[in-house]
Amino acid sequence: MTHLASSASDHRTLIMSLFGVFVIATLGITLWAGRQTRDAADFYAGGRAFTGFQNGLAISGDYMSAASFLGIAGLIALYGYDGFLYSIGFLVAWLVALLLVAEPLRNSGRYTMADALAFRMRQRPVRTAAGISTIVVSIFYLLAQMVGAGSLVALLLGVSGDGAKRWTIVAVGALMVIYVTVGGMKGTTWVQIVKAVLLIAGAATMTVMVLAKYHFNLSELLGAAADASGKGRAFLEPGLKYGVTGTTKLDFLSLGIALVLGTAGLPHILVRFYTVPTAKAARKSVLWAIGIIGVFYLMTLALGFGAAALVGPKTIKASNAAGNTAAPLLAEQLGGGAGSTGGAVLLAVISAVAFATILAVVAGLTLASSSSFAHDLWANVIRRGKASEKEEVASARLAAVAIGAIAIVLSIFADKLNAAALVALAFAVAASANLPTLLYSLFWKRFNTAGAVSATYAGLITSVTLVVFSPVVSGNPKTSLFPHSDFHWFPLENPGLVSIPVGFLAGAIGTWLARDTADPAKYAELEVRSLTGLGAH
Repeated sequence: MTHLASSASDHRTLIMSLFGVFVIATLGITLWAGRQTRDAADFYAGGRAFTGFQNGLAISGDYMSAASFLGIAGLIALYGYDGFLYSIGFLVAWLVALLLVAEPLRNSGRYTMADALAFRMRQRPVRTAAGISTIVVSIFYLLAQMVGAGSLVALLLGVSGDGAKRWTIVAVGALMVIYVTVGGMKGTTWVQIVKAVLLIAGAATMTVMVLAKYHFNLSELLGAAADASGKGRAFLEPGLKYGVTGTTKLDFLSLGIALVLGTAGLPHILVRFYTVPTAKAARKSVLWAIGIIGVFYLMTLALGFGAAALVGPKTIKASNAAGNTAAPLLAEQLGGGAGSTGGAVLLAVISAVAFATILAVVAGLTLASSSSFAHDLWANVIRRGKASEKEEVASARLAAVAIGAIAIVLSIFADKLNAAALVALAFAVAASANLPTLLYSLFWKRFNTAGAVSATYAGLITSVTLVVFSPVVSGNPKTSLFPHSDFHWFPLENPGLVSIPVGFLAGAIGTWLARDTADPAKYAELEVRSLTGLGAH
């Protein structure tokens, strides 16, 4: 562990007190919201009572995850220009969500993504496929948040053993289960809103402090970062991470496609559109989200290059090889350096905000996946629509516990991976399995049940299989999930370049080969609902 560990351990009481304040405050919000949760609409959609601005903040809170704050800052600090590509991809992705998905989905669904997909299809096969896909994508995304939490808290408490990280991951998992089972969508949304405000405030404070050190001259900051990186001018040019060989260039293309198309297929983002009362509010919430997220990702530029200039890649890598601790290290440096009270205070505040970020995002993910299990798999597939609302909500709460347990177990093995890279995998799976089905369902008249099932399963199986046999899981002793094994044969770290076209192609082939034809009346009804909101819940 670095000097940060000893500095953090010197001020452990302060750090733990701040963490305690954040956790108690968010639990208080959750308990309050739990008392307001009376039926399924409250649990799944927060009673559809949030305004466009409130939902925009909550969407921002869902999106600006540990990967954004910890992972991207680390990638920029280590790889310069190539690291900033993550910020650009995450931001541009919102245009796809705004232009193609937000309003039609809100108008044609009710609680989950599968509501919109199954509207004009046979319910059981489509809901089964969509439910499984939602859970898999959510678990991939959960891994990133838990890994961020483990790195952050173990660092702050000055402990280097794997045991401390594991207990941290277990604690985060337990808290997220409480948020979801007690607070439902109302509690989760208010936690997201509070966390989004805190994260923007924390990032803005650090950005101003970094720029002040370089007289608000961005060129001076970039020059200092390039000098400290040891790479010189190459640090500010493309190619440091994604330009060494033909394979890394393909990896960059794969990453870009996954990031840009992935947002519109993320289940925990899609269910946010159901929490507003009208289609207009859904559009407004995405516009607010774009503005807030855009400002935040611009600030990651200052945070990443600031960390490179003031902390240095060597120190960051010594603390965490994947770079997940660049932002906390920068906070300590800005506050006065290791051992100073100012450094410890800023480190504690920024780390507590990052921890609140992780808690809020994992709650949103767990809610999306447990809702999908209860509403799609349990109520509509297993119970064939005969489950009562009370039974459905109870099964969602049990599913939250089970999904939390799975995420905890998997996260314990993934602590060497960069949080932003893990999220990019979740984006690839979402873009491969969910987006083709969603777009075909909304905009292709002939699309049918066989096409929907083919697209979802083909995209899901292809993307997950390629991830399993990629360098992310094995073959790289420093950053792989299983560093001492090598069974990878797929050369790219992100499967999007292959798996996304497979999802779209499988949906088209399944539709053309199937004997069952789509009901034109149902498509006409969906078209009217998606465009006008007429008949929407």
